[in-house]
Amino acid sequence: MTQPHRRSVTANIVRHVRYVAWGVPFVVLTGCHDKSVERIETTAAVPVTVETAKVDVLVARISASGLVTAAPGAELTVIAPEAARIVQMPYAEGDAVKAGDLLVRFDVPTLAADLAARRAAVAQATARVEAARANFARLSSLLAQGVAAPREVEDAKRQQAEAEAERAQADGALEAAASLAERSVVRATFSGVVSKRFHNPGDFVEPSAADPVLGVIDVTRLQVTASVPVADLRRVTVGHAAEIRSPGQDEGDAARVLTKAVRVDPASATGDVRLAFARPTSLTAGTRVDVEIVGEERKNVIVIPAAAIVSEEGEVFVMVAGPDNKAHKYPVAIGLSSRTLVEITSGLKAGDRVIVRGQDGLPEGATVAVEAR
Repeated sequence: MTQPHRRSVTANIVRHVRYVAWGVPFVVLTGCHDKSVERIETTAAVPVTVETAKVDVLVARISASGLVTAAPGAELTVIAPEAARIVQMPYAEGDAVKAGDLLVRFDVPTLAADLAARRAAVAQATARVEAARANFARLSSLLAQGVAAPREVEDAKRQQAEAEAERAQADGALEAAASLAERSVVRATFSGVVSKRFHNPGDFVEPSAADPVLGVIDVTRLQVTASVPVADLRRVTVGHAAEIRSPGQDEGDAARVLTKAVRVDPASATGDVRLAFARPTSLTAGTRVDVEIVGEERKNVIVIPAAAIVSEEGEVFVMVAGPDNKAHKYPVAIGLSSRTLVEITSGLKAGDRVIVRGQDGLPEGATVAVEAR
């Protein structure tokens, strides 16, 4: 064949190349005058990791965020009974206190004078009652003798009733003043730890929740208040087990559900769920935590790892490694889910090998190589 002829043959060669990503075979067709065809195939398998779909028991878990708090009755915040000066406060933050220990002593400037005045008012009212009773008894006797007029007796009886009412009012005022005096000395109602000290001796404080003096918490009675979305609140059952973890913690504290909200916050669309620790915890009050509550339990269902689920443009599917060592796309319907597992209600059968690593972007029909876990 001459040189010009060889160039002509070369010019008539037709090349067709077909290539698909992820190792699907590509073919190169070469022809000389369309009389000879050479097929070249190559397969570069995509490495994947698989798990087998199986029939198992699936326990769904409800996830929420929560806050460690003191149980009802396990927290005390001291507030001044009246505008007062602190004269004694012996404990610092972190100090342990026992029930009955002195926490704060207040000096209320007007308290002693007011208490004395109330006692004097009671004494005067008592004297008036005694005088009114004696007058009523005297006039009643004279009326029986025909000496006093009935109207005089009625007036004496009215005066006695008024005197008794005045004494009752004075007794109430004295009781209120005595109660206020008692509140000038605050003692611990339970054993606990001083959680916060807002003031020092010598400070002048107001009788307002906005001006607290001291806080005490019983650290053996801590709970968690979790904010659960309304959609999941109906799945929460009182008495069910739960797990409480601080952010970044692998292992959590065991707990159980104590109560759940009977009404929700419309602004946040959540309801409070209170949980009790199964045993004393090292967490402190005010700590933000992650909560997982055991919800429904379903037996004999198809379950796969949650990592196998792929969602794209509203479609939910898994990639399955078939017996032909190729990847196949299976649309699925999902039921319950836990932190690591998902229930498949349709689309898979037990024994299917779902791809849990390497499935992102993997096309239908791609050749795969299953790696050992």
